[in-house]
Amino acid sequence: MINLKTIGLAAVLLASTTVGALAEIQFALSTSQNATDPLAIAMDAAAARIEERTGGEIDVTVYPSSQLGSDNDVLEQIRNGAAIAVLVDAGRLAPFKKELGILSAPYLVEDWTQYAAITSSDPYKQWVEDMAASSGIRLLNYNWFQGTRQMFTNAPVTKAEDLSGVRVRTIDAPGWLATVNAMGATAVPMPWSEVYSALQMGAIDGAEAQLTGAYGIKLHEVTKNLAFTGHVQLLTGLATSESWFKGLTPEHQAILTEELQKAGDEASAATVAKGEEVLAEMKAAGVTVNEVDPAEFKARTEGVYAEMGLVEARAALQPFIDAAKR
Repeated sequence: MINLKTIGLAAVLLASTTVGALAEIQFALSTSQNATDPLAIAMDAAAARIEERTGGEIDVTVYPSSQLGSDNDVLEQIRNGAAIAVLVDAGRLAPFKKELGILSAPYLVEDWTQYAAITSSDPYKQWVEDMAASSGIRLLNYNWFQGTRQMFTNAPVTKAEDLSGVRVRTIDAPGWLATVNAMGATAVPMPWSEVYSALQMGAIDGAEAQLTGAYGIKLHEVTKNLAFTGHVQLLTGLATSESWFKGLTPEHQAILTEELQKAGDEASAATVAKGEEVLAEMKAAGVTVNEVDPAEFKARTEGVYAEMGLVEARAALQPFIDAAKR
């Protein structure tokens, strides 16, 4: 639920104007990750560069830890014209453009770097434009790698059957729910900020997450087993208001686009570098890494594409994915 402080912040951002030089442009960057995550750190760096390049005409504030509300809440603020960009996975964008849901589908690529071929493809570019026109949401980029999603659980998971009856937190989007259920668990949609306490209280039995994100909210304190299922290479992107973005000058649009794309590359590199570091710290804290066969889970999730109506979207992207493997 959005509190009064959040509503106040959103109102200020909604009232932001680009008319003449009457006022500086207030712009917010929102992420569910905490301030120490590579994503938030890269946002801070981008904010400074944007302010410098625009001579202070665009004032950027970063809001980590879902301070502006849940990702879905912020998307609604954006649809209403708020000057916010929120970092989201494509599963949350699928309700506005079904085909974009393919970007968070299970086992789509073998390595996260193959997403560059997808986001430079004509099908992807057309889906982005379609969503902007129909929903008012402009996807500025999709190059923020948050890590590979794995299973953090109370009890050991060494095979798919071990997930039977296990309540696993996942992202509140149809594709994510379908993936976790197909893997054998019982999917529980829940805001990221509530996961730690839910595990403490026994409301859930585990969570699927990337290493840096899990470490950021200290999942290793409330779960002691980790299975490397590798079911989704979690790429995310910054979505903002189409009407707000179109109201900017071409120069401001270019600066925002360039610096936020650069920040995504920086965040991705930092995430990869930090992954091994946090894994070692989790092991030192008592987390056991259990060996699994990812192929077993991949076979179970094949039906997700048909269930979500993404068979044609997958076929459209496959030539670009195959080219990236060569």
